[in-house]
Amino acid sequence: MASIYKRGPYQWQVLIRRKGFETQARVFNTKAEADSWAQVTESEMVRGVFVSRKAAENTTLEEVLDRYSQEISSKKKGAYQESRRIENLKRHKLAKQYLASIQGKDIAEYRDERLKNVFQASVRLELALLSHLFNTAIREWGMNGILNPVTQIRLPKNAMSRDRRLFQGKVEKLLASCDEYGGDLPCVVRLALATGMRRGELASLTWGNIDLKKRTATLPETKNGEKRIVPLSQEAVRIPRNLPRRFV
Repeated sequence: MASIYKRGPYQWQVLIRRKGFETQARVFNTKAEADSWAQVTESEMVRGVFVSRKAAENTTLEEVLDRYSQEISSKKKGAYQESRRIENLKRHKLAKQYLASIQGKDIAEYRDERLKNVFQASVRLELALLSHLFNTAIREWGMNGILNPVTQIRLPKNAMSRDRRLFQGKVEKLLASCDEYGGDLPCVVRLALATGMRRGELASLTWGNIDLKKRTATLPETKNGEKRIVPLSQEAVRIPRNLPRRFV
């Protein structure tokens, strides 16, 4: 049976005590909202479809972001980049909302605000993080009775791929600057240009990964988590020979 009490001058509290169910309590700003919630909740209990939203109603997005950072993000290869996205989310007003109160319109508002300041690709990554967070919270952390609001909105379109090639003249300027800087940098940059490897792939190279006779470099774990064998041109084979064994 639902009991509704006035709580101070502006709020109404609902208590529902029913045999076989944990006591449910919510506070609303209007009596109409309190009545509506009580009717819906009791109806679900009678029909046997009630799922307690208590955890989601008492946990903020900020709290779940912290848990996600510790338990999920920290185990990813891109943990550092994802930690920056999480900090951006925590600074937004959305982070102060309870999980159960976040709707598609709230996520859409966040999307539109972010698109004014950052690229579409960045917003897509932030929304993908949020979507996985909600799915994890619902499936594994007991945030029952809620939906993933990210699935209710339009995602920003994938930006057209950019041409990242260095055109004639720019390569020479880059290499001249590297030669002026000195150290190992000239060899590293020339190897990057000769192989097309990513920065992280180059940094992880060891002599054990390079076969100068077969002219290949084996990358045991790439960005997508799979092993990759990179064929080496004559120039790419020559460059590592100029590097000290401590480097590669």
